[in-house]
Amino acid sequence: MFTEDKFPFFNSDHGKVFSVSGSAWIMRKTMYSWGTFTGRDKWEKGAGENARMLPKAGHEERKKLETKRKRKLKTVAGKLLKAVANGKEIAAKKAENENMAGNLLKMGTNRKEAEGETPAEETICEFIEQGKFFQACNCISDLEHSGSDAVGKSESLYMLLAERMWAMVGEALRGSDGVLLEPLQSVGESLEWEKQKEEEWLGRDQEMESVSTWHPNFWKKDLEEKLTQYMAAQIPRFVPTDEAALKQHLSQLETTFLPNLEHKSGFFREAGLLVTYAQCCHASLSSHLSTLTDNKHCTFSQCLVVYEWCLKMYKSGSGTCLRPRQTSQHSLALDVQSLVWIILKTEEKLLAVTRKEVGKALEEAFEIGKTPCADAAVVQIFREKTEAAQHISESLSKKVEAVCLEECLSFLQSYKNEVRNFLQIDGCPGISSSLRILENCCILRTAWCQLTYICSASTGQDAKVKGFLYRMEDEVTEHFLQTVTSKIKETLKDHFKKCESGFNHILESLKQSFLAFGKKKTDIYEALIKSVNIIIITEYVQALLTTSRKPSSEQRKRIVSKIEEDHRTLQTIFKECLGPAAGALKDPIKAILELIQTSDAEGMKIALLPILKEFPDLREEHLSAVLDIKYSLSREDRAALLKAFHDNCGETETESLLFADIEVKPRKYGLCGCFCC
Repeated sequence: MFTEDKFPFFNSDHGKVFSVSGSAWIMRKTMYSWGTFTGRDKWEKGAGENARMLPKAGHEERKKLETKRKRKLKTVAGKLLKAVANGKEIAAKKAENENMAGNLLKMGTNRKEAEGETPAEETICEFIEQGKFFQACNCISDLEHSGSDAVGKSESLYMLLAERMWAMVGEALRGSDGVLLEPLQSVGESLEWEKQKEEEWLGRDQEMESVSTWHPNFWKKDLEEKLTQYMAAQIPRFVPTDEAALKQHLSQLETTFLPNLEHKSGFFREAGLLVTYAQCCHASLSSHLSTLTDNKHCTFSQCLVVYEWCLKMYKSGSGTCLRPRQTSQHSLALDVQSLVWIILKTEEKLLAVTRKEVGKALEEAFEIGKTPCADAAVVQIFREKTEAAQHISESLSKKVEAVCLEECLSFLQSYKNEVRNFLQIDGCPGISSSLRILENCCILRTAWCQLTYICSASTGQDAKVKGFLYRMEDEVTEHFLQTVTSKIKETLKDHFKKCESGFNHILESLKQSFLAFGKKKTDIYEALIKSVNIIIITEYVQALLTTSRKPSSEQRKRIVSKIEEDHRTLQTIFKECLGPAAGALKDPIKAILELIQTSDAEGMKIALLPILKEFPDLREEHLSAVLDIKYSLSREDRAALLKAFHDNCGETETESLLFADIEVKPRKYGLCGCFCC
């Protein structure tokens, strides 16, 4: 409620005192009125008719009064400009318009002097001075259509009118005690007048260029700019630091900024400017909240704080600025719509930050070459966000879940491409790097299974991810086994000819990599160990059977000694990596050792039988190469063993073959028929 003690207004230049009591507005005129319909026109007309009857002194007195009146009106126009002048640019405009106002008054006075009427320009300036902007609009419009030279004059007067209106709005926003409701209402009426005039112009098919360049056409935009600038300046300064500081800032908005705007909204409501005022309020608030969430350092939790605050304001309906009382259906719908728009924009930013943080966390967790993280840590990335959103609303939680799932699928695709590029690098990646990629696949599969319990993944998504991970595992496993085969083959090439070939170093590296593998209880780990075991055994036997076929006695002893040492090393490694399951691995090296370390032929025949049973794909050339390693074997004993081989070997139907892929060149016998030349 506006009271007299809160809103007195005194204008010393004209001696007018305004006072407010309740809803009645009273203007006391102590000197004279500037109105054109108070009887002054009639008096001046009579004075004009009797001018010829006055003595010479009377004419001179009248001339002095007219000169004084023109000087005073020019002073009024200058004071209007001075009230709104600010800076060099406005000062220049002031001088220009002041001259224009003076010219208008001079021209208008000269035109009207003969008729004894008050010039229209003078009347308009008086209306502007008194805050009667709506009346000034009508007069300027009449002047605008009075002649071809009136357009320039009217534009200048429109500018004076606009500057005075915005000055009045500025005083109202600052809460000046001298601001009356009547002038502010006149601002609202002037804006309605502008809108009506524009519709009339368009209805008469007026040229669009004339409408678009008409000065009042910019009034609504100018008013919105004035209001928005003021509201933005009232927002407390905020430097983003942490979540606690953000909560404190939002609390300041709620307890200081918004109540201040709400307090002033009543004044603008009574003036008929509430819709524009509310629009600017929401625009300022939305812009500021966007600034808070658009910060590149804004985290998911900070975005969630802003979103929760917006939702709280919407639900509480506190304040005219956020959800005004039902003054009209139109204004209520407008404000609710604006606030919902703010909430949706904040939600959009929240989901974008969610996507960004989840993607970044997954990239850091599964960086190639880096030690794999625990699957629990991966699940936590999703859990903390979905649970935080669940605390706000079920709807938001569903949206956050969907974004997490989408980002997970997107990451898997990019990770697959990254893995492929990594595997295609010149120079095979290390064994440990390949194992880490395989371990990441295991972690991703485990994390995905847990994620499906947290988020509502569709059946299609679940099948897609699982199939994707299995295919990637197959690709990496194949590449890993190829890498192991290549390194083992290269190392064993001269293993039985050199004292140190690097074979033990490769075995130790494999052992350390397998022991560092975090998913030892998975099927892929055991299958991987068994595959590597088959590769090592196959390549080892291949190298053994293709070594020199004419070793000396010392060379045979050294080869047997190396086989014993390598066998012990292999047994130790696979027991450490597999545990008890290592006992089920096939061991042809042990069978070969038992055969060549048996002293008599009969014993060798007995040792040969389990070999043929366990390795049915053993061929005659394989057995001949093994017998070459035994340093004390007669021709008769060799023939007896070969005969025993032919008598006991049969067709194999076993899918798991060891010797089938081992190629041994047929033995070339000497001219004497012995095996020593």
